[in-house]
Amino acid sequence: MPHPDSPRASNSAGSLGEQLAGIIERLPEDKLTLGELLETFSDEGMLLLTILLTLVFLIPVSIPGVSTVFGAAILLIGISRLLKRPLWLPAKLLHKQLPASKLRPGLNTGMVWVRRMEKISRPHRLRGFVDGRMPDLLNNLAFILAAVLLMAPFGFVPFSNTLPALALLLYAIGFMQRDGGAVLLGHLSNIGTIIYFGVLIGGGGVAAHGLLQRFTG
Repeated sequence: MPHPDSPRASNSAGSLGEQLAGIIERLPEDKLTLGELLETFSDEGMLLLTILLTLVFLIPVSIPGVSTVFGAAILLIGISRLLKRPLWLPAKLLHKQLPASKLRPGLNTGMVWVRRMEKISRPHRLRGFVDGRMPDLLNNLAFILAAVLLMAPFGFVPFSNTLPALALLLYAIGFMQRDGGAVLLGHLSNIGTIIYFGVLIGGGGVAAHGLLQRFTG
């Protein structure tokens, strides 16, 4: 029996890139809901869904409002993995209308990253990062952290969604392929996101302090 995170556990045939490209091609022309996307995936395909949801963020400019919906869905996927429970999403998320016409170009652009990751990912590499109860716990917590970072209110800042989305893409591929190298790169992307956000917050604090001094001095 294949590992539940492996690509062969998905109901779709073909490579990861082919599966995702087919799903994107079948998206409706105008409106889309998260519930409609979920119907495409089995419980074992939640990591494939995670990859699809991250694609739109792998470009410097994000689509307003999407990071909250997709980030929340990915967060709940991470929690379901952590608790070993089936995925549950609230009705508000399931029925939220999303602009499919705006999503499709971002998804297609993000596919470039998937094809790159497919070329560099190696199944069962550095297995110490993916095998065992402790690595599994830490990796799922890191996955949840990346989802929280994706939902951070910095969507107007270039790359603020891209960095945590890249971490999530690496985690999902690493989990599916049992590739500790991809998971390790996901951890590094998470660290890079935290540093980047720290610089943004610190720089904003310095700017606000300077303005306050100018108006009160």
